[in-house]
Amino acid sequence: MLTLASKLKRDDGVRGPRASNPPSDSTRRVSVRDKLLVKEVAELEANLPCTCKVNFPDPNKLHYFQLTVIPDEGYYQGGKFQFEIEVPDAYNMVPPKVKCSTRIWHPNITETGEICLSLLREHSIDGTGWAPTRTLKDVVWGLNSLFTDLLNFDDPLNIEAAEHHLRDK
Repeated sequence: MLTLASKLKRDDGVRGPRASNPPSDSTRRVSVRDKLLVKEVAELEANLPCTCKVNFPDPNKLHYFQLTVIPDEGYYQGGKFQFEIEVPDAYNMVPPKVKCSTRIWHPNITETGEICLSLLREHSIDGTGWAPTRTLKDVVWGLNSLFTDLLNFDDPLNIEAAEHHLRDK
């Protein structure tokens, strides 16, 4: 992670405060995203739930990482669940894209890895969807909570899993 932070500082120094050729809009978006991610990743690592681990396969690409959740209570206690998180160029105006790469029988996660978590939605009816004030820490804590207090059998994405639980509890 220090590699990207160092690169961003070096690039700012080369361009100077008033560069004669301003970067294109797409370059500026990536740059804003990367600057946000340097700060957010440091905050995330300092406030990571004890049941979670993050892995950055390439420390120069903070916009792609893996999250492992190992619940210590509830139905999924002792399980190990992997998520892939990709932060788009338009971050923080849009939420990260998250997919569960572990097959799981869960009312809020489909068998193909889609996740029902309101803060991952750009537009949410209940007003709890994505907002530019949210951070990666919110995403990680939300995913972690899917295995405890946000486990929702009443409004499932995977209806069959929810019905199975309600029938066999």
